[in-house]
Amino acid sequence: MEPNLGEYLLAFFMFRYLRRSLRGTDFLPKWDKILQGGMVASLVLLAVELIFEDIARVTTWISYLLLLYLAYLIYNKPEFNQKKSVFTAVSPFVGVSILTKITRVVSNEFYEQWDGIYDVAGVFSVIWMIVMLVIINKQDKALAREREKTRQEEEQNKIMLQLKADLEVQVVERTAELTKQKDELQQALDELKMAQKQLIHSEKMASLGELTAGIAHEIQNPLNFVNNFSEVSEELLEEMKEQIKTGNKQDALEIIEDLGLNLNKINHHGKRASSIVKGMLQHSRAGSDEKQSTDINALVDEYLRLAYHGFRAKDKTFNANFSTQLADNLPPVNIVPQEIGRVLLNLVNNAFQAVRAVDNPQVTVKTQIKAKKVMISIKDNGPGIPAGIIDKIFQPFFTTKSAGEGTGLGLSLSYDIVTKGHGGTLEVQSEEGMGTEFVIILPNLA
Repeated sequence: MEPNLGEYLLAFFMFRYLRRSLRGTDFLPKWDKILQGGMVASLVLLAVELIFEDIARVTTWISYLLLLYLAYLIYNKPEFNQKKSVFTAVSPFVGVSILTKITRVVSNEFYEQWDGIYDVAGVFSVIWMIVMLVIINKQDKALAREREKTRQEEEQNKIMLQLKADLEVQVVERTAELTKQKDELQQALDELKMAQKQLIHSEKMASLGELTAGIAHEIQNPLNFVNNFSEVSEELLEEMKEQIKTGNKQDALEIIEDLGLNLNKINHHGKRASSIVKGMLQHSRAGSDEKQSTDINALVDEYLRLAYHGFRAKDKTFNANFSTQLADNLPPVNIVPQEIGRVLLNLVNNAFQAVRAVDNPQVTVKTQIKAKKVMISIKDNGPGIPAGIIDKIFQPFFTTKSAGEGTGLGLSLSYDIVTKGHGGTLEVQSEEGMGTEFVIILPNLA
């Protein structure tokens, strides 16, 4: 009997194939020794048959038993079920081989009669096996690639999940950090607002201080009149008593008329002093935003004189020509007088500050009505504002004054009072060497 090399090698490679298919799985330890034993048995049987041809009848059937055992494993053990296609590929070859051996054992004459058909069947079974194994191999490679792709995707998913978890931790930490920073910034903002309020209050008190000297000078004039007319009235009373005693009623009546005139003058200058004090109190009042119908010309004239006398009080050597060009029949304007007064005081003070070092210093304040808007102009012939900084003058804390002469809040507060508080505009026009003009435009006529 010819050696059955194909059956032994097939058995060997099938056992090897099944063993390789279990690599990386939990089933390998269970089947590793059995599958290795099948591989060894296949090679031993092949060697024995090659050496001892007389026992080929026995070894051949043992090889068939090994193949049948492989079929049993593939079709009955779930860990090998996926390899059914491989056994399907080799089963025609195994079947033809077993049928050939059985026919030769039962009737050698019958086998020899149909020998050609058996050979053809054997060739076709081999071709079938090769083609199917090639197809299965491609499918296995594709499946392996798919499994590798799935594995990589699972790895990527694991990495993404880990990154997501790490990111969530970072988000929580960052959120906590941002919350802390927000709280710190809020606290800093609250402190800044408090400091801003204190600075604004300081600026307002500074403007009140600038008014004090001017008010003292202004109030001194009506008080002097009151004192003088009071003294004259006392003398007239004494004289009237003498005339009454002498019976000179006509002279007494004339003296009474003079006393009446004096009292009228005392009353007039007393009201003037009262008005100045009232203005000072309004200027110093905090948080008052009640608008009143106001005579702009009177307000401008009053604050121009107060600013000048206040500036003179600080610098006895200072002197400047100041004038007004007030529009006739200017309608009253609905404003907060002390706030607009503060703006006027600041702008006029800045004008006097600008003309200190020029020859023939001149400050002019003008009012006019145009398109139902009241315009107030404060113009000086000082050195002007450099073009590079004119856009910054309304910014808080920006100042061109020397250290200790200003906080840089005056123009900023003035701008807010006019624009935000009264819905108007505050504009500036300046040319270096030619002077500066600030224009207040108030739209709300009373």
